[in-house]
Amino acid sequence: MPSSNCSVCLRATVKSEVVEFKEAKNSYDFAKLGKYFCALSNEANLKGVQSAWLVLGVKDNQRVVGTQFRLAFKDLQSLKKEVADKVSQRLTFIDIYTVQHADGRVLLLEIPAAPQGLPVTWEGHYYGRDGESLGPLSLDEIERIRGQNRLQDWSAGICPGASLDDLSAEAIALARREYATKHPKRAAELPTWSDEAFLNKAKLTIQGSITRTAILLLGKPEAAHRVNPASPTLSWILKDRDGLERDYQHFSCPLLVSADELYRKIRNLKYRYMSEGSLFPEEVDQYDPFIILEALNNAIAHQDYELGGKVSVVEFEDGRLCFNNPGAFIPGSVEQVIQADAPESRYRNRFLTDAMVNLNMIDTIGSGIRKMFMIQKNRFFPLPEYQLEQNRVQVTITGRVLNISYARKLAELPNLALDDIILLDRVQKQKSLSDTQVRHLKAQGLIEGRKPNFHISAQVARHSDDKAQYILNRGFDDEHYKRLISQLIEKFGTAKRVDIDRLLVDKLPDVLNSQQKAHKIKNLLQAMKKQGLIEPKGKLWQMSKV
Repeated sequence: MPSSNCSVCLRATVKSEVVEFKEAKNSYDFAKLGKYFCALSNEANLKGVQSAWLVLGVKDNQRVVGTQFRLAFKDLQSLKKEVADKVSQRLTFIDIYTVQHADGRVLLLEIPAAPQGLPVTWEGHYYGRDGESLGPLSLDEIERIRGQNRLQDWSAGICPGASLDDLSAEAIALARREYATKHPKRAAELPTWSDEAFLNKAKLTIQGSITRTAILLLGKPEAAHRVNPASPTLSWILKDRDGLERDYQHFSCPLLVSADELYRKIRNLKYRYMSEGSLFPEEVDQYDPFIILEALNNAIAHQDYELGGKVSVVEFEDGRLCFNNPGAFIPGSVEQVIQADAPESRYRNRFLTDAMVNLNMIDTIGSGIRKMFMIQKNRFFPLPEYQLEQNRVQVTITGRVLNISYARKLAELPNLALDDIILLDRVQKQKSLSDTQVRHLKAQGLIEGRKPNFHISAQVARHSDDKAQYILNRGFDDEHYKRLISQLIEKFGTAKRVDIDRLLVDKLPDVLNSQQKAHKIKNLLQAMKKQGLIEPKGKLWQMSKV
């Protein structure tokens, strides 16, 4: 018999983030069912309840309409295994209840809350709820669930059986030098400290016990097994312009030494700007050293070692560096970090982070990411690009001018706010903007055009001396194109669509692709037809006889 909770669910007057009603009158899409299973399971965990409910055969207004979904008993029971096969942790329904309501058959699917510390995925993707909407589970929510079992910092864990013999003498010597640089007031007394005393003071060991942090940063390569299942590995991969691998090298412990070795593998070539008078310098290194080290050391400090992944740096010959590490981006969004410009309130690996600060690898003032953005902005290069998805962080640094008009604009408008530059960087990369962002940029006269084809406005074009490109991007008003079509038809009596295309394609804005240009011409013809200017004659167009 259905539980008392089941009856409460059916009598509910409104949906919630742990109850979802679906009509499913004749059938129900299995993939959608799985996504809701995943979302409701995660939301039940976050709301602190034991289970959530997916109710089939009830419309949004809670009117019972009945469902024919899986009428056969054996088909309904097999649903549990089918769901378990595609859900992480092989979760399935607590139970499936059939209620024969006066207005039809209702199915109540009771879904367990995600296990402590283990957010649920459907076919490898996290789903959650925002009010009544189904969508990706946010990074913050993923981290909240995953952090439920983290009563201790993984990086502070003691490695049983490990000793000073597992640490590299070369790495300890380098650590001493970097510590002295970071703490100049203690440099004089540093030589008097034993290795044991130094490691304790640098927060690499705990009362002489070897921590996972000590193995990661200072351990010998053969001591890497001490931190299983973590993989203390840095990989450098060189790819050509077609994405084919040309060279690679892997580095293990000690990461303090390996990070520097990987840095030296990167071919930081010279970039020569196009001739632009006094606007740009003659040449610069493709990548600022601070940016390389900041991105690399952040990946080491903040990756989720319990996932067993590794840090990789992919160097592309077309002038890009991609840094990858496993683990969600705890702050949630890069924009939030830039705006706050302050230390984070929490870290995944607090002990490791503190040690890396003491060894001069990273800083805790919280301005590293913002500084990366400012360096790229001052070099007129594209801003760093963060991809935060599938429990992974990828940072792409571009070491060249991507759009000369964008570069000229930054050179001519040096006081442009970083928030505006971030939005304009999205424009040059042809990425989407929200309606609010579009209104903001248009209010300042920075962009023109219709979504999604925005381009540099006349105001910025005047600053960047890019009037010709501005005209090509903007195009002409519709009346101009209509006059051209009318002139063509009047001259020859009729015109095929292909003739009209030949006339207009080269005259339409450069920001439109071929498909968009074809759609634009179609709209022009339909508008002229509605205005009574032209009319179709079979596959031809002629001037209207009305």
